[in-house]
Amino acid sequence: MLFGEDLGAAVLRGLVLGAFALMWVVLLVRILGLRSFSKMTNFDFVMTIAMGSLIASASQSENILPFLQGLAAMVSLFAVQWTAARLRKSSDKVEAAISNTPLVLMRNGEYCEEALKATRVSRNDLVAKLREANVMDFSEVRAVVLETTGDISVLHGDHLNESLLKGVARGPD
Repeated sequence: MLFGEDLGAAVLRGLVLGAFALMWVVLLVRILGLRSFSKMTNFDFVMTIAMGSLIASASQSENILPFLQGLAAMVSLFAVQWTAARLRKSSDKVEAAISNTPLVLMRNGEYCEEALKATRVSRNDLVAKLREANVMDFSEVRAVVLETTGDISVLHGDHLNESLLKGVARGPD
């Protein structure tokens, strides 16, 4: 029923439940720390998206049980994310299973064509990222890395400390 319910009650319920769900997430973040939404891995990114969906669902609940189920699901996601972060920190095997490996897309001003093809990143997208990073000339680019989160990092300047590429899959030099 689109207009069968009292509009004022529906709006008030959405406002109250949405605010409460958001405060619940803030409380969980305060308990578990800012790492919860850090977007350091693809796992963290999915956690952030799922949390937004759960907040939206909880704020639209018409009964208390679906609302409480949404709050419980939020706790569950935080617990799984916390556990995964701990396991990643303590085990290289878990780290490899959960996380993608960052990949070099450009090295010393040269495109890594195989990496671009494998990751479906176009040259135009890469050039747009270079512009965002204020690169004035390809010769300034030491490396462009597709990070585990899908972000692109542009390392440019006169010199690159190779330790910045530790753990990054390399394209051809």
